[in-house]
Amino acid sequence: MSKEVKSVEYGLEKIFEGAQDFLPLLGTDYVEFYVGNAKQAAHFYKTAFGFQSHAYAGLETGMTDRVSYVLKQDKIRLVLTTALNSSSPIGEHVKKHGDGVKVIALWVEDAKKSWEETTNRGAKSYQEPITTSDENGEVVTAGIYTYGETVHMFVERKNYKGQFLPGYEKWESDYNPTPIGLKYIDHMVGNVGWGEMNTWVKWYEDVMGFVNFLSFDDKQIHTEYSALMSKVMSNGNGRIKFPINEPAEGKKRSQIEEYLDFYEGPGAQHIAVATDDIIETVKQLRARGIEFLSAPPQAYYDEIPGRLGVHMDIMKEDLKVLQSLAIMIDADEEGYLLQIFTKPVEDRPTLFFEIIQRMGAKGFGAGNFKALFESIEREQEKRGTL
Repeated sequence: MSKEVKSVEYGLEKIFEGAQDFLPLLGTDYVEFYVGNAKQAAHFYKTAFGFQSHAYAGLETGMTDRVSYVLKQDKIRLVLTTALNSSSPIGEHVKKHGDGVKVIALWVEDAKKSWEETTNRGAKSYQEPITTSDENGEVVTAGIYTYGETVHMFVERKNYKGQFLPGYEKWESDYNPTPIGLKYIDHMVGNVGWGEMNTWVKWYEDVMGFVNFLSFDDKQIHTEYSALMSKVMSNGNGRIKFPINEPAEGKKRSQIEEYLDFYEGPGAQHIAVATDDIIETVKQLRARGIEFLSAPPQAYYDEIPGRLGVHMDIMKEDLKVLQSLAIMIDADEEGYLLQIFTKPVEDRPTLFFEIIQRMGAKGFGAGNFKALFESIEREQEKRGTL
C-alpha cells in the first residue's frame, strides 16, 4: 500500500474543517487552450479522444479577433482558441508557450462575488465581472491570474439556457467519432519554478480558501536521476483538486525542469480525466493513435499483489490485461485506482493527459511515482533533455 495512505486519511478528515466557504465552487466549467490552429486541434481531439462538436464562435458569429471551437464529452468541455491576427495576445501566448492551457474556468453561483472575494484577498485581476447576454439569457464571467499566465475564470450561468456562452452558436458537424468513456476532470496539475510551490500553496489557501491535503517531497518522488516536490490543493467540497509541482535537486534534469524550459514558464502540466472503464478507454485511445508512456518493468506488476493487499481480492480487472496495456495500479485505505499517462500531446514536451479510474481510492498513485518517472526519463533521454 502506498505511502500516501496516512496523508489521504488525515487530509479527508480535515478538508471540510480547514477549507473556507467564501468561494463555493460547483465544478470545472471548461478548460480553454490557446493553440496555433483551432480547427485542426479540434479535429485531433474529436478523432483521438472522442470529443463531440458542441459550440463555435468566429467570424461567422461576429467574433473578429479569434476563433473558438468547443468540444464536449460527458461533463468535460474543452475550448480551443486561435488568434485571427498577428497583434493578438493569443498569438503571443502561443508563440511563447506553444499550444497550452490558458483558462481553467470554474463554475460558480456568483461570479462577481467570487472575483471580489479573491481580489480582496490578493489575487491579480484578469477580467472584471462582465455580463453578456443573448436570446437564451445571460452569463456573468470574471477572472483572476494564478501561476504563470494561467487564468481562473469564474463562470455564473444559472440564468443561461444556451449552448455554451453568448456569442457562441451550436456547432453542427457530420464528423463525430464515438466517445471513449471520458466522464469528468478529476484534477489538473500545475508546474511552477524553483522554490515557488509553497508560495502558490499559500496563495490557494489565502486567496481561494483551499486546503493542502496531500504533500510529497523529493524523498518520496525521486528516481536515481531526478526528483520533484508536490502538494495537492483542494476546495472544500473536493470537486476541484490542483496538485502543484516544483523541481528538486537531482543528478539530472527532471521532467518539471524540462517542462519549464519548453513552456518557458509555469503552467498546466497535465489534465487527469476520469473513466468508468479504463481498459476499454485505453484500448480505444491506442487504436486512435494516442501514444502512452512505456510500460513499467515486469517486476512492477509482480509486486502488485503485495502492494494492494486486501484490495487485490476485490479487484475486478485482470492483471495481465492491465499489464498488456501498461496501466498502473495503486491503493490506499479507501480502495484502489488505475491510471495511465499519455506522452505529450504537443510538439513541445509540455502538456499531457492522465486517464484515471478510481475504485474508492482518494489518492494520486504515490505507489506508482517511481515507475512513472522512470518511464518519463526514458522519453527525456530520447529527446536529449534528461
